[in-house]
Amino acid sequence: MTGAPGSVGTSRAAGGGLGRYLLVRFLLIFPTVFILVTLVFILMRASGDPITASVGGRLPAAQLQERIHTAGYDRPILIQYFEYLGQVATGDFGRTLTDNRAITEVLVTYGTATLELAVYALVVAFAVGIPLGMLAAYIRDRWGDAVLRVFAILCYATPVFFAGLLLKLVFAVQLGLLPVYGRASVASELQMQLLPSPTGIYLIDAMQTGDPAVLQDVLRHAVLPAIALGLLTGGVFLRLVRTNVIGTLGTDYVTSARSRGVGEFRLVRTHAYRPALVPIITVIGLQVALLLGGAVLTETTFEWKGLGFQLTHYLQARDFVAVQGIVVLLAVIVAVTNFVVDVIAALIDPRVRY
Repeated sequence: MTGAPGSVGTSRAAGGGLGRYLLVRFLLIFPTVFILVTLVFILMRASGDPITASVGGRLPAAQLQERIHTAGYDRPILIQYFEYLGQVATGDFGRTLTDNRAITEVLVTYGTATLELAVYALVVAFAVGIPLGMLAAYIRDRWGDAVLRVFAILCYATPVFFAGLLLKLVFAVQLGLLPVYGRASVASELQMQLLPSPTGIYLIDAMQTGDPAVLQDVLRHAVLPAIALGLLTGGVFLRLVRTNVIGTLGTDYVTSARSRGVGEFRLVRTHAYRPALVPIITVIGLQVALLLGGAVLTETTFEWKGLGFQLTHYLQARDFVAVQGIVVLLAVIVAVTNFVVDVIAALIDPRVRY
C-alpha cells in the first residue's frame, strides 16, 4: 500500500517533466523563426531595394523609381519590416519579381521535389551509415575499421557537387547506366501530368500511373542525386553508430551477456544496436539542415527542379523577394523538424527531458 502513492507521484512527475520539456521546445520555434526571418530580411536589404537589385540596369530611372514607389520600397525600412512580418504571419510571402508568381505557389510546386530528394538521401544515409557503423564497431581497431573510418571522413568531407560530378562521370557518361539529369524522362513526366490529381512527388505519381516503366524511370533518375546527397549524412551516421556501439559494448549488461557466452556479433546486433540509435535520432534535426543546404548544390548539379534549383535561379536573377521567401520556408522546416526530433528523442530516452 505504501508503494502505490509513490509510484503515482513518480509517474506524474515524469509526465510533468515531459510536458514541460515539449512545451518549451515548441515555444522555442517562434523566436527561432523570428530571428531567422529578421536576419534574412536585413541581409536581403543590405544591397538596397529588391527591384533595383533585380532590374536596376534594365529600366530608365523614371520607370525604376515608379516601380519602387508602387512596391513600397521607398518607405522607411522599419515600416517595410513590420509589414513583411505581418505578411509572413498570414502566410503571404509576396510575389517573385522575375516571373510574377506567388512565392507560396513556388514553394508548393518545387517543395515536393526537394522533400522527395531529402527522403531518398535519408534512405541512403541510413542504409550506408547504420550497417557500416555496426561493422566498424564489430571489427574495431583492425584494418577494416580504419578503412571504414576513412570512408566516413571522405563521405562528409567531399563537397556534394564534386561527388555528384564524379558519379555522373562514372555511371552516366562512361558506363551509361543511369540518367545524367532531371527527375524523370519527358515521356514519363507527360504521363504523370495526365493523372487526375498528381502530388508532385514523382515516386507516388509513378505508382498512380500503374506503369512499371514509369516507376523504373523515376527511380533510375533518383539514384545518383540520392547517393551524392545521402553519402554526406551517411558518413556522419557511420562514425556516430560506431562510437556509440563501442560505448554500449562496455556497459555492465553487455559485459554480463558476454560472460554468459554470447558471441560478439550477436552482442553488436542485439544488445548494443538499439541503444546506439538514440543519439542518431537526436542529430537527425541537424542533418536535415545539412541535407537542405546540400540539396541546393545537388539539385543544381543534377538539374533536379526543386527549391534548391529554383533558389539558384532566383539568386542569379537577383530576385531577392523570391530568395527571401524560400530561405524563410527552409528555416521553418528546419525549426519544425528539430522540434519533432526532440519529441521523438524525449519519448525514447527520458534522460533527454531534464
